Amino acid sequence: MKRADDFEIRREHIKNLTDEELEAKFWSLAEEIVNPLLELARTHTTPSVERSVLLRMGFSSIEAKGIVENTIDKGLMGKGCGNIVYRVAKHLNRNYVEVGREMAEGAHFDIALDIFNGGAR
Repeated sequence: MKRADDFEIRREHIKNLTDEELEAKFWSLAEEIVNPLLELARTHTTPSVERSVLLRMGFSSIEAKGIVENTIDKGLMGKGCGNIVYRVAKHLNRNYVEVGREMAEGAHFDIALDIFNGGAR
């Protein structure tokens, strides 16, 4: 089976573009493809991703699991677990690792809810 050669037809709309214009068109099309993916990544997360972030912040896997589960229970998952721990620790003017360990046990989520629902900043 031989493929019909339609290259000349398909390139008609770009054949008179300069190299610079072709490059600009390429990057424009690349952005068009990637932007929805970036938006999806910005607005959606998973427990696995959040545990990974917490592990990189220095929490053990057990602590990270507790923080993520408590965050889900409080309906704050979309705010990002690492962000929640950081903001609560900043609000309390304490070390984020200590505060996060306490959050793994369920503490401080009243503060988190207040911070993320329009209260203390």
